[in-house]
Amino acid sequence: MRHTLRRVLGAVLLLSAALVHAQDSGIVQLERFLQAAASAEGRFEQVVSAASGDRPEYSRGSFVFQRPGKFRWEYEKPYPQLLVSDGQKLWTWDPDLNQVTVQPMGDALGATPASILAGDGSLERNFRLVAEGEHGGMAWVRAEPLSADGPFAEVRIGLSDDRLRRMAMQDHFGQTTVIDFVELRLGTQPAAERFRFEPPPGADVLGH
Repeated sequence: MRHTLRRVLGAVLLLSAALVHAQDSGIVQLERFLQAAASAEGRFEQVVSAASGDRPEYSRGSFVFQRPGKFRWEYEKPYPQLLVSDGQKLWTWDPDLNQVTVQPMGDALGATPASILAGDGSLERNFRLVAEGEHGGMAWVRAEPLSADGPFAEVRIGLSDDRLRRMAMQDHFGQTTVIDFVELRLGTQPAAERFRFEPPPGADVLGH
């Protein structure tokens, strides 16, 4: 579960990277969302389903981001976990283990589908976008990684009214992660301290 959370954050952080020029409604909506979403905050609900058909894992939490590179992604239930980036470093804190992992942002995100919230302009370098039309009340875009090295084989983005509504990601083992974005507010002005993190006293700190 904890490894899944980190991989999901990578997926939630790369696809906002660049402006895409095309005529399909889904890609146009994605472009408009990226133009409007220099900063935002809200809540999310997540479901992870295994290819084996095992019982899905449900989680939820909150997020805030400010491009480029600053974000705070917090899982509240069922297992608390906090991920914070100041644009240079990424801190991952697991309260159950009282363990903090520190990574340079470049190493942590690489070419994963990582910038839908806090990207820095690399989408066209890393993905091929395919319009999938409208269904389920949303316009859909499929993002196919240009490299086979990333954790996800495919990322699908659902939008309506120029707002990000859902992301569905499938890894190379058939596991599917679906994230619904709720209470999404664009153009917020998050305080700088929300993107800072100090390891709690006594925490085991890994990395630098």
